[in-house]
Parts: sequence; C-alpha cells; structure tokens
Amino acid sequence: MPRTGLTPLRVVEEAEHLADEVGLGNVTLMALALSLGVRPPSLYKHIDGMDALQRQISIRARNELADVLARAAVGKAGAQALQAMSTAWREWAKQHPGRYAATVTAPAVDDAEHTAASNAAVRVALDVLAGFGLAGDDAIDAVRALRSTVHGFITLEQGGGFGLPVDIDRSFDRMVASLASTLTSWAHS
Repeated sequence: MPRTGLTPLRVVEEAEHLADEVGLGNVTLMALALSLGVRPPSLYKHIDGMDALQRQISIRARNELADVLARAAVGKAGAQALQAMSTAWREWAKQHPGRYAATVTAPAVDDAEHTAASNAAVRVALDVLAGFGLAGDDAIDAVRALRSTVHGFITLEQGGGFGLPVDIDRSFDRMVASLASTLTSWAHS
C-alpha cells in the first residue's frame, strides 16, 4: 500500500528540490527515498524508475521556464523583450540549477509530451525574435545563437568561471545588448 500523502507528483516535486540542492546528476532513487522518508522500492509505486523521473523533471522544468520567459517578455518588444527574457532565464537558472540542467538536452523525437514542453520555450524566443523582424530559418539561427549565448553565460557563472573583479551583471547586460544589436541587422545579412 502506498504511503499516505505520497503521490507521483509529490515524488517528482521532491526530486526537483533535491536536484536544485545537490545537482541533477546526484539525484538517485536512494537519495530521493531518504528525502521522502521511504524505502527505495516504495518509489516504484509512484514512478517507473530513474529515466522516467528524469523525464518528468525535464518536462516540468521546461514548462516552468517557458512560463517564466513568457511572463518576462509580455508587453515588451525588441531589445527590451530580449533583455527581460534573458534576465529572467538567468535568474530562474540561478534559483533552480538542477531543474535548469534538465532543460539542456533535446527530448527524444518520438516523445510528444517532452517535445511540446521543449517547444514552449522556443516559441517564446521566436515571438521575441519576431520583434527583430526574424522569421523562418533566420529565426531558428537566431534562437540557436541566443540559447548558446545565454546558456554559455549561465553555465560559466554557475561553474565559477567568472573570477575577474568586474560586475557580472554588467557583463551579462552588455552581452544581451550586443546580441540585440546584432539581431537588428540579422535578417539583412
């Protein structure tokens, strides 16, 4: 009989919190069971194993990030929308490093739910980039450049890669402003 109060959602939520505390790669069924106060075999009443748990964390994280990006960009256009979205992205990644790690890899092509969650954030980015006059392949190229730029900054910052005594926020803001400047002429290149 499943433990009272323990549900599949509760298990995934605890795994998310654990991922943010110890890192996604350090989430194990043993650690999760300890955190929930149950024995590891009890988890199988609520999840189908570690791969299924990682998938659920990724889907939920992607949807949450897409919501954060959309709320940040709403009512803004062009460079202002890009700055707001990028800043919100970075802040969310700081607050949820384990969940953020779950958003990095592409979902399996035959996993419609996971793909839809992944596409949600891409749609927000495409909407923001439309403010720069970008569509089609130009927009996809720009989404890839945006993601590479912001993700690279986030990854370096989380890894302690910025040791020079210059304000990191200033560097981030300048980077995004430079990208906005580049995107202004992207469609014409």
